[in-house]
Amino acid sequence: MALERIRRKVEAGEPLEAAELERLREAARNTPGPMLRLALAHAWMNAGAEREALGLLESLRRDFPQEVQVRLGLARALLGLERTGEAETALREALVLNPGDPEALKVLGVLALQRGEHARARALVAEVLERDPFDAEARLLKEELEAVTVAPPPPTPSPASRPEFTAALLAALHRAGVACRRQGRHLLVKLASGEVGRVEVDSLHAAYREGGRELAAAVGECVARLQGLSAPSGEPEALEHRVRPVLRPASFVHQAVGALHRPAGGGLEVFYVLEDEAFVRYLPEASLAPAGVSPAQVDAWAWRHLEDAPAPVRPVGVEQGRVVLVPKGSGLWAVAGGDGYDGSRLLTEGQRRRLVAEVGEGPWRVHLGWREFALICREADAAAVASLAGLGHAGDGIPGLFRLGDGTLEAV
Repeated sequence: MALERIRRKVEAGEPLEAAELERLREAARNTPGPMLRLALAHAWMNAGAEREALGLLESLRRDFPQEVQVRLGLARALLGLERTGEAETALREALVLNPGDPEALKVLGVLALQRGEHARARALVAEVLERDPFDAEARLLKEELEAVTVAPPPPTPSPASRPEFTAALLAALHRAGVACRRQGRHLLVKLASGEVGRVEVDSLHAAYREGGRELAAAVGECVARLQGLSAPSGEPEALEHRVRPVLRPASFVHQAVGALHRPAGGGLEVFYVLEDEAFVRYLPEASLAPAGVSPAQVDAWAWRHLEDAPAPVRPVGVEQGRVVLVPKGSGLWAVAGGDGYDGSRLLTEGQRRRLVAEVGEGPWRVHLGWREFALICREADAAAVASLAGLGHAGDGIPGLFRLGDGTLEAV
């Protein structure tokens, strides 16, 4: 009678006194079958000792692999230890041993409700009530599900436009005490050294859109990076290792006032940027004299970097106005270094040798509408030329087509 009273306390979820727990442990040790050992495991769980219970339950699963109640007890211990995935596995094993087991279905329903999987939770509860319409726990769970108002997920905010991004960035820079002002599509930022750096807003905005971060977080990161910018060192070696050439339309000289540049032919200009993982920064012409270098030296350094690093040439196609990689040549190729210098690379001997090997002998037609790559085809391929002519261009890209022959670009 005493042992039966102890078992009823365990089933009711009441904690046992020390003497009662010892009596149950002794009985479980000396009684064959799983039931008293299972009651001991539940007694430990009632006392918050799930780890002790888990060891006993795992041994019970080995000794009695067909016992449904062992699987249910194991699931309870695992849930107490927040090992939800393993607990669900134990519950599914219980359903294999006893299809439609109401206890397993109800616990799985509660877990589905907690995860917001309301449809699955309703299906599980409905299965229990179909077998026993008076199951009190299932009816309560059904009422809870009916009371849940499933709100539609909040709409994903669309990325801020460039003007919105620029306004947020300027406000954040001013709050951080960084002297700056907007000039067209650029920001003039006073560096820690006292000099002024020019940064493209378009490149910052593009990085924000591609990164998928919230506006405040993206702007905060930009401010931190801009605060850390420094002017090119007065040592020529520092400038020599960082300078790169980029192509821009001739009208760009009105936006990048004070930036070093020279004509490139075909209505294009060569500007010089400082290699940076986050920003497009144009080299001020005024920075050359303190460094003791000439524009010709800067130009030679910049092109040498690209001459030593030709970009891969990959076959591409056009699908609904989008450029996509294709396994076989469609007559179009992309010079795809992905660093913003691919248009300039077309003017290097190393890149043109790679074009001859991959595309065939020139002359070639060139599309510079995206800074991420340059598109090219043989001028003799009329269909490919028509495909290039039908493409648009990004806001920071260069419109129109060009002819690349003996190392120069000509507008067509």
